[in-house]
Amino acid sequence: MKVFGFAGWSGSGKTTLIERLIPQIAARGLKVSVIKHAHHGFDVDKPGKDSWRHREAGASEILLISDERWVLMHELRNEPEPDLDAQLRQLSPCDIVLVEGFKAVPIPKIEVHRPAHGRPLLHPGNPAIVAVATDGALDTALPCLNLNDPAAVAGFILHHQGLI
Repeated sequence: MKVFGFAGWSGSGKTTLIERLIPQIAARGLKVSVIKHAHHGFDVDKPGKDSWRHREAGASEILLISDERWVLMHELRNEPEPDLDAQLRQLSPCDIVLVEGFKAVPIPKIEVHRPAHGRPLLHPGNPAIVAVATDGALDTALPCLNLNDPAAVAGFILHHQGLI
């Protein structure tokens, strides 16, 4: 599996860009998966539901399945958060995994940057960043991609990863 990441300040548009890239990449006949790192606790379960009750009772893993999807919830229960390699091993085979977050992990990534937000660029201190997707003009030696042109951004990623 090819792995390509996205880094940027909160509110820069990483999730929106990835959402717009998925159909662009899938339209080329490639299977796409996503890993998103959350910096805070989250829960996809609902209090009172059977799966929630099983977790609250102490189950380490709960697998929910229907005729449309399945999900495996794993409670860390004071175990350390698994690194990106461990998470990648949990995924089914695909052509490319888009990774949101994990700024410090040395995978090739695009920095999503909006000059209007007034935040500094990340790439001068992060050699894994290979391009910047932006909605403004930047003074950088890295390739600048139009944040509002997902087809061009997808093309850059697929070319960079040797998928086209």
